Amino acid sequence: MPRMFGTDGVRGLANRALTAQLALDLGDAAVRVLGDDGDKSEFDGRRRALVGRDTRVSGDFLAAALSAGMSAGGFDVIDAGIIPTPGVAYLTSVLNVEMGAVISASHNPMPDNGIKFFARGGFKLPDTKEDEIESVLGQDWERPTGAGVGRISHDTATATNLYIDHLVSTIAPIGPDKSQPTPLKGLKVVADCANGATSVVAPEALRRAGADVIVINASPDGYNINKNAGSTHPEQLQAMVKASGADLGVAFDGDADRCLAVDEDGTMVNGDQIMGILARAKKNVGKLNHDTLVVTVMSNLGLKLALRSMGIKTVQTGVGDRYVLEEMLRGDYSLGGEQSGHVINREFATTGDGTLTALTLCNEVVNSGKSLKELASDFPQLPQTLINVPNVDKLAAKTNAKVQAAVEHEEKILGDTGRVLLRPSGTEPLVRVMAEAETQQQADEVCDRLAKVVAEELAL
Repeated sequence: MPRMFGTDGVRGLANRALTAQLALDLGDAAVRVLGDDGDKSEFDGRRRALVGRDTRVSGDFLAAALSAGMSAGGFDVIDAGIIPTPGVAYLTSVLNVEMGAVISASHNPMPDNGIKFFARGGFKLPDTKEDEIESVLGQDWERPTGAGVGRISHDTATATNLYIDHLVSTIAPIGPDKSQPTPLKGLKVVADCANGATSVVAPEALRRAGADVIVINASPDGYNINKNAGSTHPEQLQAMVKASGADLGVAFDGDADRCLAVDEDGTMVNGDQIMGILARAKKNVGKLNHDTLVVTVMSNLGLKLALRSMGIKTVQTGVGDRYVLEEMLRGDYSLGGEQSGHVINREFATTGDGTLTALTLCNEVVNSGKSLKELASDFPQLPQTLINVPNVDKLAAKTNAKVQAAVEHEEKILGDTGRVLLRPSGTEPLVRVMAEAETQQQADEVCDRLAKVVAEELAL
């Protein structure tokens, strides 16, 4: 049986794979596993949990069911309503709660949804804890009765305002005179909120920091999340930045844990370039721990070469921001992330936070006196080609002799000017073949040759 929990919680088509019953059972199981952690006396004899969600219509019934499972298990539940995933992580770390849960399928289409949990302190659960939750799912146990059952309260405004206060304080801490600094004053920014969870948070945070903000796709109706909008569909943002004469644009996904950017010409600035800009900025003020940025195997070689020339090292992990965070905690690194726009800034957050990334990126544009286009140009991206090879034995990709020989051959051709990567899918009988090279033609040719070998040698 495959694990119920994927790389980012439990996901599936809402009301089919992810039903109200499953949400109820997950809430029931989570309080049993996570409720065993810590000392009850810290919580005056009560267990508390926080639940938030994105703007999908299915979030209503899933939040109700998840909260019901938790409260039936003896937890008092604070329903924070619609709030970004990193907002739930932050509030879990600062409020008197033992765990947090967010209902979202991130950048996926509206019909999908998902549930993921945060442990006390605001960190995503390790695989072992997720496996424990799955192992007790649906089991009978001696549930509390009477005064032992939990209550459910709703407090969207307080949760949202606490989170916005935190975000703004990262670049504009309130001074002794209690006034709010406005470091982004004079900066014109377009924010594409993907009709998602940051539709209120990001525009308000950017404005409070002083920016002149033009907002698009911030009218969620339950059905339009990520629809031709946000980080997966940036065309509208690119057009608006050019048409409005803005300094830059920022695009979020549905749950706002990632951020991509657009320069003044409407050119995309990806997660690798954003990480490079922020890593250099942190190093310049002595806040890049060990002068190291944590990246995944998908990060462009161009980023690593540019950082090396700036005296910044890179440490590489598997794909997934949870693996980036694990490495950051293990090595005490302060910044890491993914090409997709998940950026973890450990100085202020325990997970990827798109709105935080947007604020810190805008702040660096102002502080540097350079345009985003100029900053991004210091981190050129090598041409990259990706081919998905379906219907293959993905587990044999690292052991098949002919495939490995082909990989070694292509790596020898590329030398230090490129690289190749074979990455088995986590959910399908599929291998992703990626090549980077000095020219797009060379990347295409290398990738095509390798994909053919994989298809022939590993065919099912």
